[in-house]
Amino acid sequence: MMITTRSWVVLMAMSVAAAAAEPAFQSRHLAVGLSGSAPAFSFFALDSLGQGKVQQNPVAVETNAVAVSGLELDGRFSYKLNGKPIWRVICGERTLTLRSDFVPEGEMPPLTLTFNQKANHATLLGLMRPGERRVALPCVLHLPDMGSARITCNVHGAQLDYDARRHIKPPFVGVAFPPATAKQPHVEYRLEVAAIYPKLPGIEKDARYDGFRRDWLNILQVNPRVQMLANNSASDPCAFTLFKYSEIARRTPALVGNLTCLDLIRMTLDRYLGGAKGYGQIGYGSTGGADIAGWLTPWNSLDSYPSLLISACNYVEGANDLKWAAANYDKLLAWAREMMAADKDGNGLIEYPGTGNFGDRPLREKRPANWWDTINFGHEDAYSNALAYRACRMFANLARQLKHNDDATVFTDKAAKLRAAYAPTFLNPATGVLAGWKSADGQLHDYWFTFVQGVAITCGLLDDPTANAVMDRLLAKMKEVGYANFALGLPGNLVPVKKGDYVLHDTPPQVHGVPRLDDGSDGFQYYENGGATGCYVYFTLKALYQLGRVEDARRILDPMLAGYARGEFQGFGENGMSRDWRDWRGGCHGYEGLLVDNYLALLAVLDDVKTPRRDRAAGNP
Repeated sequence: MMITTRSWVVLMAMSVAAAAAEPAFQSRHLAVGLSGSAPAFSFFALDSLGQGKVQQNPVAVETNAVAVSGLELDGRFSYKLNGKPIWRVICGERTLTLRSDFVPEGEMPPLTLTFNQKANHATLLGLMRPGERRVALPCVLHLPDMGSARITCNVHGAQLDYDARRHIKPPFVGVAFPPATAKQPHVEYRLEVAAIYPKLPGIEKDARYDGFRRDWLNILQVNPRVQMLANNSASDPCAFTLFKYSEIARRTPALVGNLTCLDLIRMTLDRYLGGAKGYGQIGYGSTGGADIAGWLTPWNSLDSYPSLLISACNYVEGANDLKWAAANYDKLLAWAREMMAADKDGNGLIEYPGTGNFGDRPLREKRPANWWDTINFGHEDAYSNALAYRACRMFANLARQLKHNDDATVFTDKAAKLRAAYAPTFLNPATGVLAGWKSADGQLHDYWFTFVQGVAITCGLLDDPTANAVMDRLLAKMKEVGYANFALGLPGNLVPVKKGDYVLHDTPPQVHGVPRLDDGSDGFQYYENGGATGCYVYFTLKALYQLGRVEDARRILDPMLAGYARGEFQGFGENGMSRDWRDWRGGCHGYEGLLVDNYLALLAVLDDVKTPRRDRAAGNP
């Protein structure tokens, strides 16, 4: 029987504070302790790099846990029911073995592991069936900024109960190991601590890359209530972010056994193809009791279909799964056609129904065009069009592989037409960089968007001389405005977004960074109005590496890598706001606690290692 939310709360009797318990076992890879009043972990910490960083305990503290009748903790690592052993925990340097033996007298309880969601946004990475809050084994337990544990079981077809909530008190992420049964009288689970990341030459003993090796999987979080990859395990699945996860997934080695990250991409795509909705799509609302924001806008965001198509093409190429592509081709083609049907005027660029006109600010029921949903992106959006160009090219290639040559020609032509219109439309002669959008009234809206330049260049929409000129101006502007705290990532924009182009104008700036002055300056550096974040930095870095500007890229990447190693991109500050958005001095102004987009920048390491470092041999951080 699936454990309900009420069961989690009652069984664990959780508190908002992290548990103060001391571990009963500790090695350089893990630390664990068991509750004396319920079959549960009271301490659980990992260090996938084996550096002994296991002092932080994210397990939810017990206050008045309801004891199981006849249950006792025998010693430190064994539970007995009516005097007979039912659970034993065997600890090794980097392994845990959880053994359950069936006892016919009394109710056999599961062994539970429940995290305070604010202390660590833990997740289970594994396959889930629609509508079921269970994960098939083998799977991986991942604790952001701590490490991973591969989980296997001696029982074929075994599953773990998995749940997560953020809008209840206290918020939690829960995992339950089902006990032995009369049918299966001996069950054994094995947890093995592992660092899962692409093996790259020269980084194993270089401390600069510790954050890369520990955090590579941070971008992947499965929400158990929607059975999809999401912002975090208790947050929204977003159709327009799936393509980022797919970029990481296709470069990740196997998680455990035959399970891959691409399997998680396919699982999520299958949910979308089956009719599930994500944030950014018409009709997205509460489902499965998940704690979500909902999408009240009567239009799909302009970047949703490009993201889904790129994800599908990345999956097919990475997994070499043309059979899946063929089975789903008609639905993928429908996505591609609907994406390009947004080109209402036939000029090659897709348009959003929201005008994007200055002062015509959408509200919550009519969001702007893309991921940056508090900035008034509308009509012809430079970011979404860059993704659409890439999606057209990738889908045309897929169609060609599947012998749909007419479709391949159609979308190759659409990509060419879009590219021909792109730079003439968005390149602002007044600044020398790409504007964020061209509104329905014909005006360019240019706030020196860092991510727009990066995405356009990496997608191939600017020739190299133009791209270099754009990056010259962008880096010069960054220096001019005084932004150099790259350990925090990058601002999305380098000058304030004016009030007429910012959406949540009634929210206090200290909460969301929403400007109330007309020039937007009182909200600058807060949230999406110039706040520093790891989100989207990858595209700036990728553009620089792509142009051969390695040292320019490293001036940004190296401080970020140090920030990743310190855990600076998730968790909460003293003001109660989270670290996913910061002002330029480092003050916290986010709300998710863990926003997985922050970790896409780790992908830039794959470009970085292609060029030897002069001090690589020294291993200096």
